[in-house]
Amino acid sequence: MKNLLALKNIVLIGFVLIVVVIFAVIKIPQDNTPVSPTPKTNEQSAPPPFVAAAGPSPSSTAPTALKSKTQTAPAPATLPNTPQADTTDDCGSNFDCYQAYYQNQVKAFGVVAAFDKLKEQYPQNAYVQSQCHPLTHVIGQSAILLYESVSQAFSNGDGFCWSGYYHGVMEGVVGKVGRNNFLGGLNTYCSDITGKASYSFDYFNCVHGLGHGVMAYSNNELFESLRLCDGLTGSWEQSSCQGGVFMENVIIDNKNHFTKYLKPDDLLYPCNAVDIKYKGQCYLMQTSYMLKKNGSNFTATFDLCSKADEGFQTTCWQSLGRDVSSRNYSNVAGIKTTCGLGANFDQQANCLIGAVKDVISYFHSDVQATELCGLYEGDLKNVCNSTATSYYKNF
Repeated sequence: MKNLLALKNIVLIGFVLIVVVIFAVIKIPQDNTPVSPTPKTNEQSAPPPFVAAAGPSPSSTAPTALKSKTQTAPAPATLPNTPQADTTDDCGSNFDCYQAYYQNQVKAFGVVAAFDKLKEQYPQNAYVQSQCHPLTHVIGQSAILLYESVSQAFSNGDGFCWSGYYHGVMEGVVGKVGRNNFLGGLNTYCSDITGKASYSFDYFNCVHGLGHGVMAYSNNELFESLRLCDGLTGSWEQSSCQGGVFMENVIIDNKNHFTKYLKPDDLLYPCNAVDIKYKGQCYLMQTSYMLKKNGSNFTATFDLCSKADEGFQTTCWQSLGRDVSSRNYSNVAGIKTTCGLGANFDQQANCLIGAVKDVISYFHSDVQATELCGLYEGDLKNVCNSTATSYYKNF
């Protein structure tokens, strides 16, 4: 059981970290610096610089928060009645039990107190670790009912466990404004978020969170939710929202709730079924699901990516590189070995590109990436150094 929970933790980390990958794909232009020989790349949708963090290192006791804020006292609680759960002692692996507990924490004591409890439990409870991001969704869903606006809820938020709070806030908007009013406000919920004009990470989290919100609105109907994202003004906003839809689809599966838009017997689905304008965002998620269902068989996942829609194989291989980094806790020797499972130069090079960006994102430094590149020779060394140099400029 402990090994299973540890594996679920690592898999979930791979899923949720893609939120910042999507941010980078949308925001930062593709770097076309040539390498020799040049691996095949997909200029339309291959991930440019990843702004992602790897899973916690072996010495870590809690994930690094991507965003933290000075929090103000919450407004008086106005949450509806929730099931009573004053302790998690008997919750075991029952997500609904933990959900009720954190709903009550927000209701009785506020957002800060709820996060204090989560951070207290995180190093001691393997299930809380594996479900940390969805649990921060729960806190966000409850928090929006305490505040007058999305921006106020954001200003009192916490980025612990990869910004799940902010995504939960946007899911909670559906209940706050009512289903009949939700769609009419899609282009206004994020309008007063700090940094909107510069496409800040807060603004991204808000619009990306709308993807989670429309999934809540549509009862997790993926194709309907993608069409709702198309109703946003601006292609950047539409893409950010689409990423939230695909992430929510995978999170649902990880909570052991049913989603008909993932198929264990077709690990490329739904990416092979959505319109071309959605495929890039989908393939940024898909390798994490592949690895979850095929027993972490990286060789098989390289091959599966080769069968991705034409023009999106490199997106898939670079996404796999992110998972390679995460699964190896950014250990450079492990990354080299695992990316070396690629069948040819293109597979290995794109895996390395994804891994290098993930290593830099996690450490916010190029020191470890330089160490990784030092393990290579020849063309792959050139790919590694070129990626590290161009990507680190974004920090």
